Amino acid sequence: MKGKWAQGIVPRNFAWVLKDRLAVSERLGGYGESHRRVRRQEEIIWAQQQGFTCIVSLLASPHNLHAYEEAGMPAVHIPFTAGEESAELLTSLYGELHTRLGAGEQLLVHQEEVSDTLQGAVAGYLVHAGMVPEPPRAIAMLEHLVHRQMGPTGRRLVTIAARLTPAGG
Repeated sequence: MKGKWAQGIVPRNFAWVLKDRLAVSERLGGYGESHRRVRRQEEIIWAQQQGFTCIVSLLASPHNLHAYEEAGMPAVHIPFTAGEESAELLTSLYGELHTRLGAGEQLLVHQEEVSDTLQGAVAGYLVHAGMVPEPPRAIAMLEHLVHRQMGPTGRRLVTIAARLTPAGG
């Protein structure tokens, strides 16, 4: 591959949460009927070119994992839904993020789309990790970064995250 193709393309709704450390986007290749294999390959190439060391998939299904493996892109699958088990899922997700970010990795977290659930989970991580201890401020930051207002589902996840035992605590 040469030129423009070698650089790949930026995933839709990509946003840095922690510059050069933690980012969010929609599912690589798009979601639903708009998902395209070629686009997925180009977005994986872009992620590799940008130095991402791991994709954290919060999809309910294992979609894309085979493509990450074929491309040699490390990935972690933590099926995430905002429901009664949210506290357990957040604890699992935050443990993974804390360990990998602490090891100096660069992570891209995605779900089907940049939804309330993804926003709330990541804003909750900022609260949980003590980077932004005030939940309303973490919510406002995520809303600003992804250019999308966070709804009740995301806000509830941030509230749950604030009650969890802090990272390293």
